[in-house]
Amino acid sequence: MSDAPGADGLGDILSRASILVVDDEPGMRNFLVKTLGPRAKRVEQAGSTQAASEMLDRAHFDLVILDNVMPGMTGLEWMAEQRRIGLFADAILITAYADLDTAIQAVRSGVADFVLKPFRANQILNAAARALDRKYLRGENVLLRHALSSGPLRAGNRLLGHSPQIDAVRSTLARAAHAPTTVLFTGETGSGKEVAARSLHQMSDRAGAPFVAVNCAGLAPERIAQDLFGVVDQDVQRKEGLLLHADGGTLFFDEIAQMPLALQASLLRVLEDRRVRPLGSEREIPLNLRFLFATNADLAAQVDGGSFRADLFHRINVLQIEMPRLQDRREDIVELAGHFMAQLSAELGVPPLELNDVVLLKLSRYSWPGNVRELRNMIERSLLLGALPPEFAGEGEVSGVQAIETLELVEQRHILQVLDACGGNRAEAARRLGVSRKTIDRKCAAWGI
Repeated sequence: MSDAPGADGLGDILSRASILVVDDEPGMRNFLVKTLGPRAKRVEQAGSTQAASEMLDRAHFDLVILDNVMPGMTGLEWMAEQRRIGLFADAILITAYADLDTAIQAVRSGVADFVLKPFRANQILNAAARALDRKYLRGENVLLRHALSSGPLRAGNRLLGHSPQIDAVRSTLARAAHAPTTVLFTGETGSGKEVAARSLHQMSDRAGAPFVAVNCAGLAPERIAQDLFGVVDQDVQRKEGLLLHADGGTLFFDEIAQMPLALQASLLRVLEDRRVRPLGSEREIPLNLRFLFATNADLAAQVDGGSFRADLFHRINVLQIEMPRLQDRREDIVELAGHFMAQLSAELGVPPLELNDVVLLKLSRYSWPGNVRELRNMIERSLLLGALPPEFAGEGEVSGVQAIETLELVEQRHILQVLDACGGNRAEAARRLGVSRKTIDRKCAAWGI
């Protein structure tokens, strides 16, 4: 058996966990609660399997610690029953008998570990930490595989730009961040709806929990319900869906207009009840989730056309945030281009291309029908090919348009604005900008400030 995480890691793992203690002996329950309570996020206790079943109907737990010898049915019999009706928590069995038959039955019942009586506090803490560590690792692997299957991972979740349009979006996000309100992001393809949703998540008190993005157009129709809601089959096998893996965090449905009608009704029930019933399960599992949605379609028109449920539309359209087109925020193009050039050249391991005044002017004049995504893709493609497209090349003159600011001037103006907002406090300005204090000092010295 592997060692538990170190003291710091153990505390961090337990601090995220909700634990249910099931034992008919009050003294043992009190000991476990006193041992786990100061370290875990939540610890509750049940004196019987019946009481424990009722508590599982009301709340979700990450870990169940149960005695094997109890009136009515053994802990293992109860665990096997709970697995069949839909229990996804990991479990630790407390037993005085560690014979082979008990071990085999424990594995079949879905018990992750067992602790022999009598035991000390550090033994149960280590067993709980091991079980939770494995559980969280499984969940992180599932979410990582899901993210990789949805497309390449992109670094950075910040909204860039300081145009009035993007500042208005940023202000709305800040006001909505700490509320549980459902938000619907609308706007053209590539306008930054997912980036805005991730920014909202990072601003909220859920920032330390998962952000799970689901592309409704990219899920296989035959597996979409299983992937979202999870499944329990007759062999006591269980698969947690994305909703359970995201519990405590934020679930973002992109291209919600593409969700099949049959699944829209199930999603509506989840939104209204904040509970999910995995396929094949007899139990609805409580959820602690914030739901965000995005679409580039006219959902009201789809409701009129019968392809989108009216009740679901009204349920998700609580707060709507329209993402502006890039051509409507042209003053942000210089900052965006500079950011993408620096970021992508570092990721690809190639030298950046020059963004001189002529290039920036041509970028600013272009209409960008694909919005920010098109700009980013163009810069990535140019870095791979070693040159900008001819229509954006930096040679020649561009007539009829007044010269625009260089990247250096945009950077200077932005830093000075943040400094002013911080009352000249360079340490606070550095924190807000995500740079070191030395960087701010060096820039100010170069500008003679």
